[in-house]
Amino acid sequence: MKFAWIDLRTVPQARLESVVDAAIHTRMQGVLCDDESVLKALPPTVTAVTTAAVTEEKQLYDLDADTAAWVDVHDEPSLRLACAAAVALPQTVVRFADPTKIPLEIVLAAADRSAGKLITVCADLEEAATVLDVLERGSDGVLLAPSDAGEVFALARLLEAGTSPLELTTLTVDRIEHHGLGDRVCVDTCTHFAEDEGILVGSYSTGFILCCSETHPLPYMPTRPFRVNAGALHSYVLGPENRTNYLSELGSGSTTLAVNSEGRTRPVTVGRAKLESRPLLTITARSADDTVVSLTVQDDWHVRVLGPGGKVHNVTELRRGDELLGYLATDQRHVGFPIGEFCKEH
Repeated sequence: MKFAWIDLRTVPQARLESVVDAAIHTRMQGVLCDDESVLKALPPTVTAVTTAAVTEEKQLYDLDADTAAWVDVHDEPSLRLACAAAVALPQTVVRFADPTKIPLEIVLAAADRSAGKLITVCADLEEAATVLDVLERGSDGVLLAPSDAGEVFALARLLEAGTSPLELTTLTVDRIEHHGLGDRVCVDTCTHFAEDEGILVGSYSTGFILCCSETHPLPYMPTRPFRVNAGALHSYVLGPENRTNYLSELGSGSTTLAVNSEGRTRPVTVGRAKLESRPLLTITARSADDTVVSLTVQDDWHVRVLGPGGKVHNVTELRRGDELLGYLATDQRHVGFPIGEFCKEH
């Protein structure tokens, strides 16, 4: 689990008390401060970190289990030192002089199998968000000097960010209806999807079908493992934090949710949403408890949806009785937020 240390050394005195209160309230793992009176007042749930416990790199190899090494990385020798510390020591704080994240990638790779924790000094919340995701692993922790209590709360939300697994359900195809032209959306993301991964799309807010990415070969065209041919523009797509968007709302920089056949999820960034007129078909399916799920997609064999076990179905070959993977939601939606109001969709 990701964690943070709050650096109080540059916090203005007028804001110090509120920042400390915020750190305690949000259960920050540690507080770094030179004022012993501040550290002694901390509850036992927050680790008091002193600069005496953060050893300079010249003393790196004389540390005990309660000491963190501090390494300023500004050239190749200091980078090697940071790698050695991250491998050998229980805690290593690293501050990088240059804005590139390549030195951090190198330290993370060097310490990949070590038990120690790497804490990266961050200049602001934006850098913290990047640092926590580098190499899909990220730094174990961040050290941030906040300007006020608001930044502490924002950092706490950042640490909690992530996506929980979903409990997918098996849906049985009830009928397939072919239509004329309509507008459909291809969602092009900034990531590669796995073969059993896609996004959850549906015409109703209470039910979604797992639409497959274009990772599987077909004649006449190359694979596009970053793309999901998702559905008609009116469709809901499930995103992080149980939010939905219409497919028509997605665009460059939007975030949606990649979901695999076992329900594991991850946020993905949209690079482009491509809307074009194509012939459409509607899939109507039902769950075991008779919840109706509907999805309108492009009427073409290269558009695919996933079934149990990651089985791939071309939508033009679906038949009554085929099994698909879906997700049932209990809430209706208002501007994408779940809401417990009466609403009937058909």
